[in-house]
Amino acid sequence: MRRDVKTFVIDTNVLIHRPDAILSFRDEEVVVPLWVLEELDHLKTYSDERGRNARHAIRFLDKAGKSGDLSTGVKIENGSILRVALTHSKDIPSDVLRDKLDNKIILTAYEIQRQGGTVFFVSKDINARVKATALGIKAVDYEKQKVNIERLYSGFTHVATNADLIAELEEKGTVAWAEKYPPNHFVVLRAKGIEESVIARYDHISNELCYLDHKMPSVAGVRPLNDEQRMAFDLLLDDSVHLVSMVGKAGTGKTLLAIAAGLKLTLEDRQYTKVLVSRPVVPLGKDIGYLPGAKNEKLSHWMQPLFDNLEFVLAAYKKQNIKNAEQLMNNKVIELEAISYIRGRSLPNQFIIIDEAQNLSPHEIKTIVSRAGEGSKVVLTGDPYQIDSPYLDANSNGLSYLVEAFKGEELFGHVTLQRSERSKLAELAAELL
Repeated sequence: MRRDVKTFVIDTNVLIHRPDAILSFRDEEVVVPLWVLEELDHLKTYSDERGRNARHAIRFLDKAGKSGDLSTGVKIENGSILRVALTHSKDIPSDVLRDKLDNKIILTAYEIQRQGGTVFFVSKDINARVKATALGIKAVDYEKQKVNIERLYSGFTHVATNADLIAELEEKGTVAWAEKYPPNHFVVLRAKGIEESVIARYDHISNELCYLDHKMPSVAGVRPLNDEQRMAFDLLLDDSVHLVSMVGKAGTGKTLLAIAAGLKLTLEDRQYTKVLVSRPVVPLGKDIGYLPGAKNEKLSHWMQPLFDNLEFVLAAYKKQNIKNAEQLMNNKVIELEAISYIRGRSLPNQFIIIDEAQNLSPHEIKTIVSRAGEGSKVVLTGDPYQIDSPYLDANSNGLSYLVEAFKGEELFGHVTLQRSERSKLAELAAELL
């Protein structure tokens, strides 16, 4: 006996978030309201990620339409039936519909449900989901690339042990360990009678803990101020770890640590040809072409937090007579780049820092990380609780998604920084406001 097929009505923002989202719904009916095509048609001219995803989604629908009639339904590769709905319910008073495409999309779902279907309205817009629920429609977020932020991988574990084991670890440098952890996971060991904790890094091949010296030297003039910063530096300076993510609230030192490590590895160790620094240019992803001036002049407005960190490093970094950030940029040691311009580039032998990565979608994160060429290292920093995009949250942003997706990979390391070191005021503000 054939089960009842569910109908998923897809909102525009789902396709902008992930243009192939339709393939996530297997063996069901997927409906794209005509009004979604109207919005995609408007967005396709944009030069940013929204425009690219809109064009991708349109091409997907065009390809599907070549194998049948989209108005009655076309079977696609995942076993679902894809249909474009041309009408919406007329039972709702017309003043609700007045020139509002969002409402027409919701009313498409309402009409299908009124005809007797089991309908789910899928949208990244919480307000649209509330409207749909008010009409008696089951409204859901697109969950394909969501993680549970409350259980996000931290990168380390606190363990209570005995003083003898800690002494052995400090003397020999390694100790056998029965507990299994992901590669590059840290263990913070504490024992009665020992005031300071001891940090070790787990070796998943030998099943040993490797001692991390608490007397870590400064990196480009920056010294780690807490356990998490020591862990972060250990990952940032390890050439076997090609991808590092650092998550933490404001003031925890994420960007500062990344820039300091990048300068040391580039200027002192000559391991990379340059430090490439980027961040989402504006919260909603507008192109930098709206601002006057050349690329660096445009980017300087949005890169000021990075300059602040760079100036702090240079104040303590006395190597090679470097006086200011402008000198580093003129000497091609540091390059600023807009996120939108990284697409299509191949970036070999570079130390790549992506700041404020929580404002990127999983699709954008994939695009950026996949640009890393041979010999490059990618560092992603951000605070998942401080997101500007209206269609991303702590659970669905690209940074959180990457942390969970890469957990367990040998070339990946992650640390959640918990303690603000900017100032007592900054820490208090991050906690209370």
